[in-house]
Formats: sequence, structure tokens, C-alpha cells
Amino acid sequence: MTEKEKGKREREPGQENAVFVGRRPTMNYVMAVMMVLNKGEECTVKARGRAISHAVDICEILKNRFLKGVEYKEIRISTEQLKGEDGRENNVSSIEIVLTPPK
Repeated sequence: MTEKEKGKREREPGQENAVFVGRRPTMNYVMAVMMVLNKGEECTVKARGRAISHAVDICEILKNRFLKGVEYKEIRISTEQLKGEDGRENNVSSIEIVLTPPK
């Protein structure tokens, strides 16, 4: 799969308001989440592995600096088993943080 195809994946139903955290700069994700919340809809910030701390930073920046009144509705943590290139299974932690827009 090329880099271009990775960015153009189809979203599963119910994930229209989800932001998947990766390696891009923090403020890109803050702006993406803010756009969803400004529409008056809930936003889910999702991350795996090392990006979990990045996702928490994004939510805290948004809540404390940009959109005062944003609240955490739900935080879900889990472990996913992913098969590596060598065939071994690895455990990878993941987090989903659901944010509600200010009232």
C-alpha cells in the first residue's frame, strides 16, 4: 500500500467524527478536533502505542487553551494483538478519548 492510499482509507460507519493520531504536528490534530467540536458534535480521538501520550496532549491543549467547556465523555483503553512482519504477535495498547463540545 502506498503512502497516498494509506491517507485515503475508507472510514468505517460511526467513525466520521474520529481523529486518528499519528506523527503529524500536534496543532494539526488540535485543529481537526476543534473543527468537529465546533459543529456541535462529539469527537473521538484515537491512538495506539507511542501516540497515546500525543493524543492525551492534544485533548488537554484543546480543553485548557482553545475550547473551554469541552469535557471528557468517555475514555476507553484496550490492547490489540497485531501480527508483525516476522509472524509474531505483538500486544499494542490503544486509547479512545470521546470529547463533548462546550455548551
